[in-house]
Amino acid sequence: MSNQNPSNQNSEHQQNGKEQVDTQTTSANAFPGGFQAIATAYGDYTKKSFEDTKSFVEKLSGVKSFEKAIEIQTEFAKTAYETFVTESQKIGAMYGDLAKQSYKPFGGFVAKMTPTNR
Repeated sequence: MSNQNPSNQNSEHQQNGKEQVDTQTTSANAFPGGFQAIATAYGDYTKKSFEDTKSFVEKLSGVKSFEKAIEIQTEFAKTAYETFVTESQKIGAMYGDLAKQSYKPFGGFVAKMTPTNR
């Protein structure tokens, strides 16, 4: 039991409540920018993928031999796969950063609420 009088305890609880609300607000404010960056990355990837596919179809339509068609298709598949893996890793890292930023404000609050004397 604490040696504080009830008014001090009430004031402390109010301060902790205010800090919790501030922490939640800070966390919520991290989301719009993070989601915007992720949406932009998806948009950029989609645009690049569409342009690459369009170029592939144009190249393929001008081919006169079966061997050249296979070569162009293989090149396209390799490039599309590499781009997919690279962009997936980049977007995955962005999701990870967003999660870290959204929980960062809670770290200080949890540290304050965790008793250190045992």
